[in-house]
Amino acid sequence: MAIDTAIVTGLAVALGCGLLVGIDRERHKGRGPGRAFAGLRSFGLASLGGALAQIGGDGLVLAGALLVVVLSAISHWRDQSDDPGITTELALFVCYALGVNAIGHPHIVAGAAVVVASMLNLRGSMHHFARVSLKAHELRDALVLGAAALIVLPLLPDAGSAWLLGVNPRRLLLLAILIMAIESAAHVALRLTGARLGMALSGLASGFASSVATTAAMGARAKAHPDLLGACVSGALMSNVATFVMLLIVTLTVAPGYALPLAPMIAAGALAALAATGAGLAFQRQGGKGTGAGGHAFSLRQAFGFAGLLSGATVLVAYANAWLGEQGAWAGAVLAGLLDFHAAAASVLSLAGADAMSRANTTLALLLALSANTLSKAVAAFASGPRRYGVLTGCGLAAILLAAWLPFWLGAGR
Repeated sequence: MAIDTAIVTGLAVALGCGLLVGIDRERHKGRGPGRAFAGLRSFGLASLGGALAQIGGDGLVLAGALLVVVLSAISHWRDQSDDPGITTELALFVCYALGVNAIGHPHIVAGAAVVVASMLNLRGSMHHFARVSLKAHELRDALVLGAAALIVLPLLPDAGSAWLLGVNPRRLLLLAILIMAIESAAHVALRLTGARLGMALSGLASGFASSVATTAAMGARAKAHPDLLGACVSGALMSNVATFVMLLIVTLTVAPGYALPLAPMIAAGALAALAATGAGLAFQRQGGKGTGAGGHAFSLRQAFGFAGLLSGATVLVAYANAWLGEQGAWAGAVLAGLLDFHAAAASVLSLAGADAMSRANTTLALLLALSANTLSKAVAAFASGPRRYGVLTGCGLAAILLAAWLPFWLGAGR
């Protein structure tokens, strides 16, 4: 009689999965009359029994599942402890289900068993995260982000609006969702790294909403806390990294065909921003007070306000292009860039994606908008912070802008 290697493999995986999960339950089982009802052997037998039941047929699988449920119910009913949870009972049924599926899908079951065992082993860490580390407003932010991405976004029409000259509502919301997601990731990084890099990470996070506002906020903090001058400069300059990251995201979303032509400008600007941020950190003296990750993971008002601003700027630039030609679009991009470079970039790229602007003119319009936005940041730096903050931030902004223009001057963006 030939041995079916698939069945043997499934039985071995089922037994291994049951023993893996059972090890953790055995360590928490306790001893004496008050011990839990299932441990290493029980989990191993349940998983192996599920595999054997799968070989025997659907009827045997159902009978085995009922047996596990009945035994778990009896154990829970007889449990007289102060904390009669049902984790062990659920884990036993999951192990039985793993055994059933191990015959046909051993690789998936093996990975699932590792996940189950990890969840059981990390009980304390998971409970501490849910009860202590995770704040109520952070949980709300996660739910809002999930609702926007999984509920609202699929309901929006994925088509251009004639009244908005081809603006796609779903793409607008997608940009807002991406902003919220990236800000959330930066917020988590700030929570993990603590105060040493907190200012720079705060600048990165808030830069996705408004780099101009970030520059002004860092200036105000530098005026109130002179010992944080270098950190505030680094935070203001780090927000420019977000500017170029958002430019890449907007390009991939609105006009993916322009991602490669704009890559030299984006890469040069982002690298220059990182270098300027490092120089700002070098000015930071030791002993300055850091920043914690307070507040929400993202600003819902800023994210959706960005979407509205982007819509208005897109319409402005589109109408300027329609009535005044590409030179009018440049003027509209500059005006929009004074307030928000992301909106100006999305407007220009929307026209470029519709073949309403040439490649060279698209790059030039983006650089003009970036220059106008950089001017706004410099004004905000001198207006909000001490003179030294304005000088240091202004020098960094000038270096970043020069690096962004350099590929165009060399012909890489034409």
